Amino acid sequence: MKFIILAALVATVASQGYPKPQYPTPAYPAPAYPAPAYKAPAYPAPAYPSPSYKTPEYAPMPYSFNWAVKDDPSYNDYAHQETADDKGYVTGSYRTLLPDGRTQIVNYKADDYTGYVADVKYEGEAKEYKPAYKPAGYPSPSYPSPSYPSPSYPSPSYPSPAYPSPAYPSPAYPSPAPKYPSPAYPAPKYPTKY
Repeated sequence: MKFIILAALVATVASQGYPKPQYPTPAYPAPAYPAPAYKAPAYPAPAYPSPSYKTPEYAPMPYSFNWAVKDDPSYNDYAHQETADDKGYVTGSYRTLLPDGRTQIVNYKADDYTGYVADVKYEGEAKEYKPAYKPAGYPSPSYPSPSYPSPSYPSPSYPSPAYPSPAYPSPAYPSPAPKYPSPAYPAPKYPTKY
């Protein structure tokens, strides 16, 4: 109910709007151009005859086709079949193997009155795709692994710094917290139920 009242209020305010601004008509004169100095062409306008042919209306041709692909190594498994009659009514179906292991089957019909209507079904259960891991079978290298001698120079030793550590004084804060007077207005009273 509150929403309807709010919507009516917003519609009322929006319909009032601002008045349309009134601008004075410009005071400058309209431009005057001289008439062209050339004569109108003397040839007659072309008169083409209306076309005497009519676009032919062909009746729908009946047809039927189907095809399928099933190649297990590449996981390609799909097919399509369609039939049409001489009234333009088309029926057909297609199926495809999805990556999750299900088969999607779509049966459809189409004509000039109802358009394209499809019925989609799935066969099988969806499975998580996990490709089989095959480690590469590379042979171990035929050359020997390198052996480096340890370095002959000594490790570097750095002297400790000669400057003293900095000494900072601890900060001094005022011990008592500031006290503010309590407000002069009374505390609000809230209703228990809305």
